[in-house]
Amino acid sequence: MKLVPLGDRVVLKQLVAEETTKSGIVLPGQNKEKPQQAEVVAVGPGGVVDGKEIKMEVKVGDQVIYSKYAGTDVKLDDEEYIVVRQSDILAIIQ
Repeated sequence: MKLVPLGDRVVLKQLVAEETTKSGIVLPGQNKEKPQQAEVVAVGPGGVVDGKEIKMEVKVGDQVIYSKYAGTDVKLDDEEYIVVRQSDILAIIQ
């Protein structure tokens, strides 16, 4: 199966959280917070959404930072994805 987002929606796959800090400290599993970094898996067509013309700024393969409480979690074929509006994406990592 494949997720195809509509309108200004973007499907993200969350990047794996670091288990050790740069200085070598191991973080226990329960204290880890999900990273707000993800990879773009699919992008909607954009177009007119709520009466406004939306141009999609991200593309498949981009690594992005998204808003902490944004989106809807979706599980498909044992993979977890997050579906967000493009406006919930804060930055593209280059």
